[in-house]
Amino acid sequence: MLSGLVNVMGNEESNDSEVVKGGLEIWEDGHTTGRRTSARIKILKDEKDKKAKQDRVKLAEDNGARKRIKMSQKRIGNAPSDIEMATEHKGFKIVKKMLGERGVELMNLGFQVETIYDGGGHAVIEKSASLRVKETLRLFNKYYLHFVQEEERRCKKAGVGGKDTKHIKKNGAAKDGKESVPHKRPDLKSITKMRENNTILYPEKRFGSIPGVVVGHQFYSRAEMCALGFHSHWFNGIDFMGQSRNKEYSGYTFPIAVAIVLSGQYEDDLDNSEDVVYTGQGGNNLRGDKRQVRDQVMKRGNLALKNNMDQCLPVRVIRGHDSKSSYVGRVYTYDGLYKIVQYWPEKGVSGYTVYKFRLKRLEGQPELTTNQVQFVRGRIPDSVSEVRGLVCADISDGQEDSPIPATNLVDNPPVPPTGKSSYVFLFGYKYCRANQVANNVKIPSPTCGCGCKGTCTDPKTCACARLNGSDFPYVHKDGGRLIEAKAVVFECGPKCGCGPGCVNRTSQRGLRYRFEVFRTPKKGWAVRSWDFIPSGAPVCEYTGILKRSDEVESFADNNYIFDIDCLQTMKGLDGRERRLRDVSIPAGSFGDKCDEKATESAPEFCIDAGSNGNIARFINHSCEPNLFVQCVLSSHHDIKLARVILFAADNIPPLQELTYDYGYALDSVICPDGETKKLICYCGASGCRKRLF
Repeated sequence: MLSGLVNVMGNEESNDSEVVKGGLEIWEDGHTTGRRTSARIKILKDEKDKKAKQDRVKLAEDNGARKRIKMSQKRIGNAPSDIEMATEHKGFKIVKKMLGERGVELMNLGFQVETIYDGGGHAVIEKSASLRVKETLRLFNKYYLHFVQEEERRCKKAGVGGKDTKHIKKNGAAKDGKESVPHKRPDLKSITKMRENNTILYPEKRFGSIPGVVVGHQFYSRAEMCALGFHSHWFNGIDFMGQSRNKEYSGYTFPIAVAIVLSGQYEDDLDNSEDVVYTGQGGNNLRGDKRQVRDQVMKRGNLALKNNMDQCLPVRVIRGHDSKSSYVGRVYTYDGLYKIVQYWPEKGVSGYTVYKFRLKRLEGQPELTTNQVQFVRGRIPDSVSEVRGLVCADISDGQEDSPIPATNLVDNPPVPPTGKSSYVFLFGYKYCRANQVANNVKIPSPTCGCGCKGTCTDPKTCACARLNGSDFPYVHKDGGRLIEAKAVVFECGPKCGCGPGCVNRTSQRGLRYRFEVFRTPKKGWAVRSWDFIPSGAPVCEYTGILKRSDEVESFADNNYIFDIDCLQTMKGLDGRERRLRDVSIPAGSFGDKCDEKATESAPEFCIDAGSNGNIARFINHSCEPNLFVQCVLSSHHDIKLARVILFAADNIPPLQELTYDYGYALDSVICPDGETKKLICYCGASGCRKRLF
C-alpha cells in the first residue's frame, strides 16, 4: 500500500476554535507547536539546518526516506531475524519472520498487529478480539466477491444478465422452464471455503457472548454469522449443541441452544424487545408466507430451548430487519443474552400445535440497540436543509452530484466556513474533484489500451485484464467492488475501446455516496456517509496538487501531503509490505528515466491537498480503520504517478465515521531541535496504539 497522509486535522486535540483559528497542536506535555509535517520532510530539513545535532538524531540511511510504516507494514524493529515458525506460545502465535505464513495473510487483509516480545526475545503477535472478528469478516468478504465474480461469469455464459439463473441447463441453454440449475449462492460457497480452510473464527459452538462481537453489532447476512461461528447455520433459527458435546460438557443435558435468530419467519412470533415470545422450530412451509402446515414436536432446537430453561443457560439473540443495504434484503443485529423463563404448547394461527418460548433479556448488559439502530437510521435527513448544526451547505460548491454538507455541534458558537465563496472552506482550501498538476510535472501520454467494445467482458482477450493477473479486479455488483487489495490496479483508460460503463473503470466514476463533514470533540473534522457502503466499494480519490516531493520541503506547515509510494511498496522497501500479487508490470511503468537508487530512497511525487482537495483530506486516522489505500493506474502506466483511491475494507453502515491508517511508526516525527514529537491518538479503537506517532 501507499504510505499515508500527513493530515493532522484528523487527530488534533481541539479546544473550541483554537486549532481552527490558530493552526496549533496540543502535545502530551501541554505546550503548543506549529502544525506538523511529514517525518520525511522534517528529516530533510534537519539534514540542512541541524547538522550539529546529528549525533542526537537518528537519520534514515536511505537519504531521508520516511521512518514510517503502514498498518499492514509493521517492522520487526529489534526482533531476531529468524523467528520460529508458528507455534503456540503463552497464548500468542509466533510467526516466522513476522511476514511469513499466517502473518502475511493477516497483513494482506490490512490489519495492524502489535509486536511484543516474550522473555526469550521472540516476537509474538497479539490481536484484539474485535480485530480477529474484522479479520474473519474481511476474509469472508474476499471469498464472497471471488465467488460473485465466478457467478457473474457463469450467468453471462448462460445468457442471463441478472441474478436469476433459474431454468438454465448446465450448458447454459434454456429448457422450456422445466429443468433448472440451482442458483449458486456466493455467500454459502464462501462459508464452505472457510470451513475447508479452517478459517471459521470460532468453529466450535460455545455458550454466552462471543469475544469481539458486542451488543449492537450488525451482520449483513446469515452467512457472516456462520463465518464467525456466532450462529452456525445460515437458515435454521435455533443453533444448538448436540449430544456429541456430552463428554466436553459433562453434567449438562443435551441438546443445548446457543443462539436464536428472530426474523419474523413464523406467524406466532411476538417481539417486545426486552421480553420476547419466540415460536419454536418446525412445521413451517418455508415459502416465506409464515404459514404452519404441520405440528411442531419437542425435539432438536425446541428441546434445546427447553433444556436451556431447565439449566438456566442463556442464548444469544439476533434480530433481523428488512434492509436494502444487505444483498439478502435483511440486516441482523445482535441484541445480547436472554434467558428462557417459560415454554408451552398451543394451537397456532393456522390450527397446528406450536411451541412458545418466553425469553427475557439479562440485566447488566449494554443498552438494547436494535431500536436505537433503527432510530439512528431514521435520523438520516432527506435534504441538507434538515441537517442539524449546518455550517456549510455544500463544501464542493456544486461540483459533486450530491451536496456535501459540513456540520458542527461541538463548538459554541459553531465555526463557520471562511473564504470569499462557499467552496473555500474552513482552512482556505479550494474543492477539486480531480488532481491538479504542478507546472514542472509532466504526465505521461496515454498508453495503448484494450480493444474491447462497449464493456470489457472477457479477461482472456482484454489487454487491461491481463495486467491485473488475467482477470478483472472488480465485480459488477453494487456498481463495482474491488475483490481484494493489490499492489496496483490497472484500469481501462482513454485509449481503450470500452465505454464509461466498463467494470474496469470503477474508480473513475466519482463519488457515489452521500457524505457529510462533521466536527468531533477531539479529532477535529471527520467524514461519514449517509449511505451504506459495501466492502470493496471505492469511497473517494485523494485529490490535490500533484507535485515533486523534493519541492514540498519549504511547506513546513502543510499537513496534507500524501506520498505516492506505490513503487516503494511493490519493492517492499523501508518496512513496507510487499504485495505484488498477480499483477503484470508493463515496461516503462517506472518512468522513462528511472534512477532506481534515488527512487527507492523516497517517493518522487506526492499529492498536496493543502490548498486544493476533496473530502479525503478530512478523513481521520484509526488504528483499526474501515478503509484501505489502493493505488490505481488508468490514463497511463507510470507507477510513480498513480492515483490514490480509498476503498471500503468492511461493510460500513450509515453514519459510521470513515477512517484509514495514516501509517506512522512511533517516535518517527522529529522536531527541529532533535527531540521526538508525540501525538496522542483518539481513534477509540479497541486495539488503539494510544499514539499517532
